[in-house]
Amino acid sequence: MTNQKIQFQQLFLRFALGITMLSAVGDRFGFWGKNSAWGNWGNFEKYTQQLTFFLPEFLSRTSAYAATFLEIVFSLMLILGFKTRMAACGTGFLLLVFALSMTIALGVKAPLDYSVWVGSAGAFLIASQQQYSFSIDQLTKK
Repeated sequence: MTNQKIQFQQLFLRFALGITMLSAVGDRFGFWGKNSAWGNWGNFEKYTQQLTFFLPEFLSRTSAYAATFLEIVFSLMLILGFKTRMAACGTGFLLLVFALSMTIALGVKAPLDYSVWVGSAGAFLIASQQQYSFSIDQLTKK
């Protein structure tokens, strides 16, 4: 995905991952109204506790905040193309942790239904690229 023939596909994948994660963050704060999965922060914390049942409550709650913070930061970095490789690796590992947690806590079907494995793989594919078209990285490249 480094040549001109696929620069738009790379941009599309960066935007798709970034916007998808921002949409999930928006859901936690009730931005999707009645079409939401969680609808509010309290429900998201309960869901996080379900996925991190093996952690003490304090660490589970902390992981909800950490995941949300990282999703916002990585999403914006991917969309803007800033430190893209780092953002893509972070996104890939974050989604991999989500997928594994979902699989352990909820079974195989849940992460498949939400395409978490696909998102993780897509992020790692972006991370493997040599250059990033239409990005701050490209503009600041010497």
